Amino acid sequence: MTLTAPHPHLTAKPVRDKALCYIVREGRLLVFRHVDHSWEEVGVQVPAGTVRVGEEPRDAALREAREETGLSVFAVVRGLGVTDYDMTPYRAEVQRRHVFQLALEEPAPERWFSSERHDGVGEPTRFECFWIPLEHAHVLQSGQGTLLHRLFEPHRPEA
Repeated sequence: MTLTAPHPHLTAKPVRDKALCYIVREGRLLVFRHVDHSWEEVGVQVPAGTVRVGEEPRDAALREAREETGLSVFAVVRGLGVTDYDMTPYRAEVQRRHVFQLALEEPAPERWFSSERHDGVGEPTRFECFWIPLEHAHVLQSGQGTLLHRLFEPHRPEA
């Protein structure tokens, strides 16, 4: 029996640009869990989402941080890179993730609830936001922790 690779057009997956946020404060990372889904289904995540048509990835990162946390005063510290993540078997797509380190520039509690309203389309998604030590960030789901190591590299101002 001879195995042949499927034709590339039959296995091609759409590539979606995503912005992913590492929001760091005092050695801790801001994460969330979905209130209406189990840990086993969705894990622990960082704010992230789709880059809209015509939107710059860094602007998408700031927008997603605000939408998912309910907080509003963020600043981009630096871009940490771009990485691709294949969402199979969850979804047939490749996410091209633009990863940013953000600073929260307003007070925030240790733990709080927020919800993303999806521009008024559909039911809001409810989150519980909280801080974890950076050394525990290996628990992030679906490859979201891929570029965490870059937080520990020297910060070089962007040109």
